[in-house]
Amino acid sequence: MPDSVLGIDTSNYTTSAALLCNGEIVNRKKLLPVRQGERGLRQSEAVFHHVRQLPEVLTPLLERADKIAAIGVSDAPRCAENSYMPCFSAGVSCAEILSAAVGVPTERFSHQQGHIAAALYSAGKLELLEHRFLAFHVSGGTTEALLVSPDQNGMPEAEIVAASLDLKAGQAVDRVGVLLGMRFPCGSEMEQEALKWEGKIHYRPAMKGNFCSLSGIENKCTLLQQQGHPKEEIARFCLEAIAVTLDAMCRGLLEEYKGFPVLFSGGVCSNSILRQRLQAGYSAYFAQPEFSSDNAAGVALLAERKRCLS
Repeated sequence: MPDSVLGIDTSNYTTSAALLCNGEIVNRKKLLPVRQGERGLRQSEAVFHHVRQLPEVLTPLLERADKIAAIGVSDAPRCAENSYMPCFSAGVSCAEILSAAVGVPTERFSHQQGHIAAALYSAGKLELLEHRFLAFHVSGGTTEALLVSPDQNGMPEAEIVAASLDLKAGQAVDRVGVLLGMRFPCGSEMEQEALKWEGKIHYRPAMKGNFCSLSGIENKCTLLQQQGHPKEEIARFCLEAIAVTLDAMCRGLLEEYKGFPVLFSGGVCSNSILRQRLQAGYSAYFAQPEFSSDNAAGVALLAERKRCLS
């Protein structure tokens, strides 16, 4: 049996592990528990739940791995100085212990690098890691447009070229979802509710160059709720407003980076409403939902790539 590469990612709301063998990925993950009505977890709670959930997520993969050649792990939100979240320490500790036990290297990457690699794998476009392209990372913690280039080691290096100046897209979805009585994280339920609305939605994005502001979306949804508008209309407004804003960002960036491929990654980009608008407008690449939301596949892929290039 060919060697396997293990990936581990302990993000803000998902414990995940992946096994890469002969180009195929088995991905396992479990959301962290959040109480009804709450809009998130403290970092201390997240670390605690990751420690409890890692054995459940990892054990089935370890049982099927014949020989592990390397371990990839997310150690920070992004590749930047002072980019740090305690939740990633749970995954790093686990990876280092496994690495010492089986005598293989641990390769560290950022959560953002993992998202990019997982999305490219899912879209069948891993060859873009050898070129420059635009990548949107849209989640609860990040709404950024990145200019991605291979660094001297062949790993994706990302430069922020546009971003939200306040609220992140995933935060807007979750805050509006909780307002409407949905359970955190609210993305899937929000999409189901939004698809029930067939009326027209109008929203003018708040832009400063290619940068955006998303706080007005939450404010408008709160007003619509106070005015008694139906739940499905508010959900649709929230998602359409985010889609219109990402559309404006992408359109502006492609005036500067003409002809560049565009990739959309992050949990918010698993939403069908966003995908329909943005794929039609730019022939952009999207990950399948399994590889859009937080997952460990990307760090496993990058660990394998680093092993092959070294």
